[in-house]
Amino acid sequence: MDKVLITTAIDYVNDVIHIGHAYQKIMADVLARYYRETIGKQNVYFLTGTDENGAKALEAAKAAGKDVEEFVDFISNADKKEQDSLNISYDRFIRTTDSDHIEVVLDFWNRVAKNKNDIYLGDFKGQYCRDCEAFKTASEIKGGRCLIHPKTKLEPVTEKNYFFEWKKYIPFLKGHIKNNPNFVLPESRRNEVLAFVDKIEDITISRRKEAVPWGIEVPGDSTQVIYVWFDALINYLTAGKQKGFWDENTKIIHIIGKDNLRWHALLWPAMLKSAEYPLPSTIYAHGFLTLDGQKISKSLGNIIRPTELVKKYGADAVRYYLLRYTSPEDDNDISIEKLENAYNSDLANGLGNLVARVAKLGEKIGEILIFEPQNPYLNPSTDREKRIKEYIEKFYFKDVLDLIWKSISELDSLLENEKPWEKLKSDKEVVKKLLQDVVIEIQKIAYLIEPFLPATSEMIFDQFRQNKIVYKGGIFPRK
Repeated sequence: MDKVLITTAIDYVNDVIHIGHAYQKIMADVLARYYRETIGKQNVYFLTGTDENGAKALEAAKAAGKDVEEFVDFISNADKKEQDSLNISYDRFIRTTDSDHIEVVLDFWNRVAKNKNDIYLGDFKGQYCRDCEAFKTASEIKGGRCLIHPKTKLEPVTEKNYFFEWKKYIPFLKGHIKNNPNFVLPESRRNEVLAFVDKIEDITISRRKEAVPWGIEVPGDSTQVIYVWFDALINYLTAGKQKGFWDENTKIIHIIGKDNLRWHALLWPAMLKSAEYPLPSTIYAHGFLTLDGQKISKSLGNIIRPTELVKKYGADAVRYYLLRYTSPEDDNDISIEKLENAYNSDLANGLGNLVARVAKLGEKIGEILIFEPQNPYLNPSTDREKRIKEYIEKFYFKDVLDLIWKSISELDSLLENEKPWEKLKSDKEVVKKLLQDVVIEIQKIAYLIEPFLPATSEMIFDQFRQNKIVYKGGIFPRK
């Protein structure tokens, strides 16, 4: 592995993202920051963005009383601000209305149509879910409603469209998924995909422009626009290929929600195979977040934007809570109460208190010789550090933080047992030696938390990177 490309799903522009959408951005950001530390910034590319074409964008713009172009600009900029508030360190925020993306989509269509003759014109009749931007098969419908969006009425559609010969790729897809156990993760999602793969049918990849005027025109047919999913998936290739991150020497990781799994694990690989491009290395599909036991939705009035939480608790606290107190392979229920408890117990009373008491003690002692340790991600020297490095690459974010906080707890216990503040007058040199050892361990912790809590890591180093330690205030004031 020479390079790493990390991507998130790109979000529909029908509304500004909420904390549920931000969950995967934080996970992807942790990976991006980790790989930048271990293989170099120039070898890592992190992509996120917005999905701006299709009927959903048109309807949302109309409901807002805005021109569609003006509306998607507004939502895209608002989404960027939400991600920026969480210190998401993306290298590019792509928009499917970007001119370079449109060029790549058109080229991709032509490659599929000409190289393999995998695109054909046919008659389509089916049930369409606007919230999914997808046509639903019989197994995805219950009581005339979409299983994912049961409140959305399905629309019967009959029209002449272009189709992609998806079904012919069933043997290839089954073989690839079975022979590459890390292609779809976690294992439960892999099993889900394998259970569905034989149900694949050829898929319509265009809509009549008369019905959906907001989209990329099909090459050579101005009466049709390219289906939003066929267009949207290609965003990864647009950025990756352009920057040299779509080849056999690149580890390509897609972080997505479980509702997007089939498109990424079955349609996208078939598209890439048809167009003769390399496939992604891993598709990790996380579970959903609920808030106080309820789905996060506009209709329930319980949408929380990342900026709201960051304003009160700070970006690192929000990142920490979502990564430490959830398991990405499962659905997870979150709450403000749980966030506040984690903030006070783990951050204010835990890490924050440790840093403050050591910094204050160091300030009293005066100048001491501090040796900065090597970054444990680059040179893990203990079994725990080796496990942390292994776990982060396996998406075990909770387990990584559990181990780091175990180290924090051990340092707290050491200080409680030794009580160095009581020995300042009687045995200053012993206290200095103890402090040197503790500061080294705190610096290691600062390295280890950097992918998770980047601002906190920087604040810790700022206090302990010089021979004269300076206390600069609490990093997590109690709430």
